[in-house]
Amino acid sequence: MKFYRKTLMLAALMTLAACSSTSENGATASSVDADDTCGASQYQNYVGKPLSSLDGVQIDARQVRTIPYNSAVTMDFNLTRLNFLGDRDDKITRVYCG
Repeated sequence: MKFYRKTLMLAALMTLAACSSTSENGATASSVDADDTCGASQYQNYVGKPLSSLDGVQIDARQVRTIPYNSAVTMDFNLTRLNFLGDRDDKITRVYCG
């Protein structure tokens, strides 16, 4: 019985070691570009501004979603959709793809 416990523990440790992530220093430019499929990096200057500052702005992304504080949104993940997340004061706190 002890043999099975040790084997199971070893398998669990090996699984955890395989799932470990790399450090931020190991990130390359190509991985950053892969995460920015909707062009969110172009709109980071809107962080801190009110959501209403997006009215009338031409955005190149196919799909754009503004998410006011505490609003319901779908949980589907779309890498080409640009999201603007607002806080309680109606300020943009995050611009991201998804």
